[in-house]
Parts: sequence; structure tokens; C-alpha cells
Amino acid sequence: MKLVIMIPCLNEETTLPLVLSTIPSSIKGIDSVEVLIIDDGCTDKTVEVAKNLGVKEFVHHSTTRGLAHSLRDGIQRALELGADILVLTDGDNQYPQERIPDLIKPILDGKADTVIGDRQVQTIEHFTATKKLLQKYGTKVMNLAAGTDIPDGTSGFRAYSKEAAIKLNLIGRFNFAAETTIQAANKRLAITSIPIKTNPKTRESRLFKSSGEHVRKTTIAMLNSFTMYRPYTVFLTISAILFVLGIIPFVHYLYLVLTVKNPNGPHHLQSLIIGTVLLNAAFTSLTLGIIANLIRINRSLIEDVLEVQKRDQFKKKD
Repeated sequence: MKLVIMIPCLNEETTLPLVLSTIPSSIKGIDSVEVLIIDDGCTDKTVEVAKNLGVKEFVHHSTTRGLAHSLRDGIQRALELGADILVLTDGDNQYPQERIPDLIKPILDGKADTVIGDRQVQTIEHFTATKKLLQKYGTKVMNLAAGTDIPDGTSGFRAYSKEAAIKLNLIGRFNFAAETTIQAANKRLAITSIPIKTNPKTRESRLFKSSGEHVRKTTIAMLNSFTMYRPYTVFLTISAILFVLGIIPFVHYLYLVLTVKNPNGPHHLQSLIIGTVLLNAAFTSLTLGIIANLIRINRSLIEDVLEVQKRDQFKKKD
């Protein structure tokens, strides 16, 4: 049983030694532990520091591609290395690497395919009230999309079984946490979480420059996930709202026909035109929902083919 610990890094020469020093060298149920550094365009001595500390496996990006891209490339390389379990942690020492044995235990016990470290966000002192609120409601929206009940949907301290790693296909550039959780849930993979306590803050987050940017990117990521996995929920909701708004002028006009001798007039004509436009928009949204659902089915079939290809590619590592 092989464990590969993936550490995406962007100029982490100062904090990386802290991360590596707290990674357990041996874990019950694991035969070997391999550290994989994803060099996301580092311009400092991160790679040199990692090599000096004994790290042998790397994925190198010539330019910074972002955390989601780093995770995708890291998963690919980890599977090539023969990983049975994959763990993701940060290069800034945010997460308690000494808890990795607890993180992977549900996978070793066969009770989960994905395990997420619950940071218990409301207890983190250096998080602002705004950030805690965003994390809370972002997780609620993610759980709604995934049909899960995960307490910390944006945590980056995660463990994946080989089965989960093969099935996951990252698409977005931002908020990989929500995307992988929603994908795992829709693929009927078992997901659980364990409570953890984060380490003291070492630097500012590089994922977003402001709360506004975080909200915007998270909203787009969530909408993309909803549209990909629950197109009917998105488009039928829009269609229903437009239909109700569009039918109101006609109901009002019918009421006038039945109660007033001369209901015709420019004001009522304008209302009927607006109602007609809204009803056409409702029909268009319904049509888009049908098309989006067909695309979802097609994507699901393509992912099945990718899964077969991945199993064939990595079968020698079993």
C-alpha cells in the first residue's frame, strides 16, 4: 500500500521545511510514503530546499498555473508512481501534516473514497468575520450542489483513494475543493471528514486578492458545477420564474376581459408584449435545459471512457 503526499508550492522555501518535518515517515497500514512536490513556477529556492530535504519526485510548471492545475498534474503523477492513497496538503504549513494517519484511516478501513479535513473555520482566529461568513455560505451552496453534508467544503487538506483519483476530472481553474467534492458526490463516491486544527498563519492567501474576487470566482465555480451536474435544476428554475412572470400579464388581461367591457388599450398591449417576450424566454430556457442535460449525459459517457483508459494506464501499479 503506497501513499503519495502531494504538496503544491509557489515560492515556499521558508515554510516547506516545516511541512516536510511534520510528515510521518511511517504509517500503520502503509508500506511506503512518497512526497511529491508540484513546483508551480517557483522563482525562489523551493525546489533546491526540497531536494536537500530528501524529496525525489517533482512536477515542474514553467509558469504559475494555479492550484487546480497543480492538483490535476499532481494526481496524474501520483498515479504514475503507483499511489493507492493520495493526500493533498499546502506548502505554507497551514495544515497539520501529523494528522495524515487520521486523514487516511477511513480510506484504509474501506469506509470512504475521499476524506476532507474540517478546519472548524469558526474557531480560526486569523480568519476575519467576512471570510468566515463566506466560507460558511460557500460550503452550504456546495453541499446543495453535491447533496452532501460536509462541514468545510473549501479545505485543501484532503485524501483520495486510487478509485477516487481515477474518477475525478478537474476542469475549472479555481475552487478545486468544491469541484472535486461535487464530482465525487455525483459519482457516488463515499465522502467523509475529520476535524483538524490548523497551524498558525505564515503568509497571506494567494488564491484571491480580496473578498470580492473570492465571492465572484466561487460563484462562477458553483454555477458551473450546478450547470454541469444539475442542468435541469438550473434551467428549469429559470424557466419557471420566467413563465410565472410572463403569464401574469395574460391572467390580468383575461381578468379585465371578464370584468370590464373595454379592456383594450396601449398600456395593456405593452404588458402583453412583455409577457410574450418572457414566455419565449421561458421556453428558450427549457430548451437549453434539455440540451444541457444531453451534454451532461454525453460528458458522463466520455468520463466513463477516460476512466477505462486510466485504469488501463495504471493497472501495472496495482
